[in-house]
Amino acid sequence: MVDVCIIGSGAGASPIAYELANAGFSVVVLEKGKDYTESDFNKDELAVCRRDMFTPPLWEQKHIINEYNEDGTFTRYDGAESGWNFWNGSMVGGSSNLMSGYFHRMKPNDFRLKSVYGEIKGANVVDWPLSYEELEPYYTKVEQVVGVSGKVVEHTFQEPRSTADFPYAPLQTNGATKWYDKACKALGYDVMPTPRAILSEDALNRKGCFYSNFCGSYGCASGAKGSGRAALLQKCQAKIITDAFVYKLESDEKRVTQAYYYTKHGVRHSVEAKIFVLAAQAIESSRLLLNSKNEHFPNGLANSSGEVGKNLIFSAGGSGSGRFVFEKLSREQQEELMQPGLFFNRSLQDWYEFSQDGKKYKGGTIDFLFEHQNIIPRVMQEVYDSDGNLLWGEQLAKNIHKRMTTSRVLTFEVFNDWLPTDKCFVGVDEKVKDKYGVSVGVINLYGHPQDLKVGEYLAKKAVRVLEELGCEEIDYSISASPPPNLVAGGCRFGEDAKTSVLDKNCKAHDLENLYVSDASFMPTGGSVPYTWTIYANSFRVADVIKESLFQK
Repeated sequence: MVDVCIIGSGAGASPIAYELANAGFSVVVLEKGKDYTESDFNKDELAVCRRDMFTPPLWEQKHIINEYNEDGTFTRYDGAESGWNFWNGSMVGGSSNLMSGYFHRMKPNDFRLKSVYGEIKGANVVDWPLSYEELEPYYTKVEQVVGVSGKVVEHTFQEPRSTADFPYAPLQTNGATKWYDKACKALGYDVMPTPRAILSEDALNRKGCFYSNFCGSYGCASGAKGSGRAALLQKCQAKIITDAFVYKLESDEKRVTQAYYYTKHGVRHSVEAKIFVLAAQAIESSRLLLNSKNEHFPNGLANSSGEVGKNLIFSAGGSGSGRFVFEKLSREQQEELMQPGLFFNRSLQDWYEFSQDGKKYKGGTIDFLFEHQNIIPRVMQEVYDSDGNLLWGEQLAKNIHKRMTTSRVLTFEVFNDWLPTDKCFVGVDEKVKDKYGVSVGVINLYGHPQDLKVGEYLAKKAVRVLEELGCEEIDYSISASPPPNLVAGGCRFGEDAKTSVLDKNCKAHDLENLYVSDASFMPTGGSVPYTWTIYANSFRVADVIKESLFQK
């Protein structure tokens, strides 16, 4: 028997493995995917974006998607029909290997959404049982241990900090950021450099950024990106078992006793532990608990409240873009714009809270970035003329050459709260099985109308920046379709065992030795990407578990 068994190895798991293994406890990590090192990561656009290099194929390990329709019905998609793949980085370190590393802290009011902004019709909004002040030291710890680069600047919604600045200097930025800063100043907006979980210099026994600008969806060949693998798991003695799909947690009425898993060849194994930590990704964690029902928990493990899988949330918002007109730029500006590799790294949080029609709304974050370096989607935009006719030959070659050498697109991403509702949740379909013979997850998707309203408001503010910059071909899209890489909820924490799955310390109300430390615990998501908060909370939970083990 080991001290701790952790299911999953991403941002919610790696801090616990790191802290407990380095404290001398025996730790086993069960990871469904493979283990990769920096030498395994390359910029193969076809492998990453056209094939399932890091995610299981949906024909083999399917989801069922129920998409909510305006008439109150759902449209069901089985497996690959939907086009949505919610397998987020099946490998050691999980999807933290593939993140862009845009790191923003949640704000104090994010933790008391109901108290500050009131009830929202049709939404299950609650306050967190945890305050920003309690989590703040762990945000700081992530900056130092995982590595966050940036520059703290004063702005309207700057959250309180225990340190004056980030421990690592900002990453190098493209010369066009000077135009952005000037445009924002003219509009009266606060310029904010974007913090990144990417090292700008050699540190923490990792290399600094190589500036390939292949961050999102790609593994980092330098180790500069603060993945759970590079920053934590490679620096501890936890035993990591790969190709281990956990299909059931066994329990008595008080404690989890074993985790059962299949190898890739279908061989069954199990692990016994004093404490179990579930961090398999929000959808999969709920699925595992629901599939682990027994005589003591007939509705699913840790599910006496009936809340497992409920209040699934994503990140609401959308994206937009505008193209710089090369011919209108000076020679110097053209050279600045086409500087290869350097980041844009600018954000706006001026409307993290705003008022409209006499009502106060929780707003969000806008990140500005250059379009992805992946050549495939950039080229695909040139294969048709303005009338929709397919191009080929010399004209196509000219268009592609012009786009690659004399054109650059600035994009923006909007992040605002995806409000939790009764209609967005995870279940299982006991009639449909994956390749292991395990009931597949059913993902019921619904976006609250206010999500779209807030996203639209923020997008229009971003468009003003693009207009001030003189961009053309400006466009944006705000949608209720969820980004599959930003998912949370399903096992929300709270003080009341009748309305939540976990207590304040992310231990299951129903069991003495089960913790859930991925994004499942989040009752609301804030208006920022989740990863920094998942890391911070996981370090906090590690301290709780450590104290518990020391007392035994």
